[in-house]
Amino acid sequence: MKVLISFALISFLIMSCNKPSETSSGVSKYPETTKVDTVDNYFGTEVPDPYRWLEDDTSQLTAKWVKGQNEVTFGYLDNIKYRDKVKKRLEDLYNYERLGAPSQEGNYYYFSKNDGLQNHNVIYRKKGIDGTPEVFLDPNTFSKDGTTGLAGLFFTKDGSKAAYLISEGGSDWRKAIIIQASDKKVLEDTLVDIKFSGIAWKGNDGFYYSSYDKPVGSELSAKTQHHKLYYHKLGTPQKQDKLIFGGEKTPRRYIFASTTEDERFLIVSASVSTTGNELYIQDLNDPQGQLKPVVTNFDNEHQVITNDGSKLIIQTNLKAPNNRVVYAEFANPSPDQWKDLIPETENVLDASTAGKKLFASYMVDVKTQVKQYDLQGKFEREIQLPGIGTAGGFGGKETQKEIYYSFTSFTYPTTIFKYDIASGQSTLYQKPKVDFNPEDYETKQVFYQSKDGTKIPMFIVHKKGVELNGKNPTWLYAYGGFNVSLTPSFTPSRIAWLENGGIYAQPNLRGGGEYGEKWHIAGTKMNKQNVFDDFIAAAEYLFKEKYTSKEYLAIAGGSNGGLLVGATMTQRPDLAKVAFPAVGVMDMLRYHKFTAGAGWAYDYGTSEDSKEMFEYLKRYSPVHALKPGVTYPATLVTTADHDDRVVPAHSFKFAATLQEYHKGENPVLIRIETKSGHGSSNLKKALEVTADQYSFAWYNMGVIPPLAKDEM
Repeated sequence: MKVLISFALISFLIMSCNKPSETSSGVSKYPETTKVDTVDNYFGTEVPDPYRWLEDDTSQLTAKWVKGQNEVTFGYLDNIKYRDKVKKRLEDLYNYERLGAPSQEGNYYYFSKNDGLQNHNVIYRKKGIDGTPEVFLDPNTFSKDGTTGLAGLFFTKDGSKAAYLISEGGSDWRKAIIIQASDKKVLEDTLVDIKFSGIAWKGNDGFYYSSYDKPVGSELSAKTQHHKLYYHKLGTPQKQDKLIFGGEKTPRRYIFASTTEDERFLIVSASVSTTGNELYIQDLNDPQGQLKPVVTNFDNEHQVITNDGSKLIIQTNLKAPNNRVVYAEFANPSPDQWKDLIPETENVLDASTAGKKLFASYMVDVKTQVKQYDLQGKFEREIQLPGIGTAGGFGGKETQKEIYYSFTSFTYPTTIFKYDIASGQSTLYQKPKVDFNPEDYETKQVFYQSKDGTKIPMFIVHKKGVELNGKNPTWLYAYGGFNVSLTPSFTPSRIAWLENGGIYAQPNLRGGGEYGEKWHIAGTKMNKQNVFDDFIAAAEYLFKEKYTSKEYLAIAGGSNGGLLVGATMTQRPDLAKVAFPAVGVMDMLRYHKFTAGAGWAYDYGTSEDSKEMFEYLKRYSPVHALKPGVTYPATLVTTADHDDRVVPAHSFKFAATLQEYHKGENPVLIRIETKSGHGSSNLKKALEVTADQYSFAWYNMGVIPPLAKDEM
């Protein structure tokens, strides 16, 4: 690929601006956006990139553009009279005590708790499950503005020490603080520049972690390439940390380490993309031990669940797209020696361990089923769950006799249950009190046909007795990528939409993991159009069954789901009244040039792979698929200045192009959060953006929600 005009010469280019756009829907004009004559050549095809300069997140010109866009956006939102009432209702819905499942570390049980509207959950602990709680870590004290959060907490085997990770402003870059658990005394200098990593302790003296070299240029957007696994010995400077794996000699994009519970084995997973990994194991009891390769290709997914002495228990999708559990002896762990413990079934498996048992969590048409096995693979029982929904947390230490798991669904607030491993009995541990009546709502799962005849599942949630007249405001949300499964879950903010007459619809598109690796592959690379077709077909199903119509439909998604919304609104601008592409991957020709974007190539392919791949990407790339003179939905693009996963330049360029090309009265705006990342950096910011989205949707649908009747 050749850049015909260097971006470095931007200040010397003859520049033009897109024309301010007049509308009659509350936006007098959009900020003027400078255009430059940057052109890329892909396999003989020239592709202009007039807003390339917006990729520079350190530029004052970019900062000025962001400020101008936010002024227009918030000026528009400020005119929606009931916006404050929407935010107040969201605050009321969130204002209840929320507890996380407790986990045992040393002599204490640790758990998270939020009193209601705290920006971050607080970590508490108590001696014994019935002990008196005390604050262990309060992330709300980490920064004055509440934008620094807890990003991980890792204890030594005996619970005497802990390492916790912090994220500043929502960034994926982390700092590690090492403390003595008894009195929370900080033991050494803070470690910095950790990214995409946990902490894997080896005894009480040190731990493994992963990071990248500090990128040249912007820390928030520059490409990160070679991950490195280090061992840090407590009491020594970070610069002396020992490189264990990765770097120039064994270049891998993602490297993750863990140690088995008995700390006998170091497990290293190495990848070049978000799918498929090598597997290495080292016997830490052997002074001469080295990392032993177990799997040396990236064709499949493998993870060590636990060990039983020298026997390794591994979950894999090798020869099993829906996953199976196998065992191997450390002396000869190659895949041709693996033996099944839990064979593959027609349902996707995710296995975990606690109390010297295996828990097989199956996804059965996107609903959880859990079965218990012993470590030899003998079936013991199916666990009776409270209902149809999503259960998680069937993991713990081998000495535990009881574990705590969560259960949730769309109108079932996340509830914690205690499970007795020996008897199989579940008892209620903690049930939250939320300001709504779940009996007022109903959830159904339907199956509809996509363009090619494939059956796609979709959940539909609404108030009981809703009239199917095609006029119900409907929020259609999906993801469709990276083997991610969207399962039923409770979000307090969703209740505000439902109780005001809205419908929530969540289809499980191809590209996700709901039906295993085959379902995932069916939405990748040259199959990516299937994802968009599935989403469009979901909307058409809702129209056909009179749930809603295009004048009352909002389409929404974030990250890869933001790409989904961007592609859908460019292919079918007539499909929805409102569009919410959040932190989306919008420039499919250049996504792999920023931060860890190159690792997404397994799902997307890249514009440099082949002419065919380039042309396929360009056809659906939201930035490139926009056309002049088209009426697009009322659009509120959302992103944040500290998003270093999907850099905000994607959203900047999409919004600038959309404002240039869009014809009609629908507003097309961008909302750029500060000191937030790929997700909101605290609860306050999260509620503000949701209030803005709901208000924007109702306002542009011409709907006055019941909570706003006295405002009109």
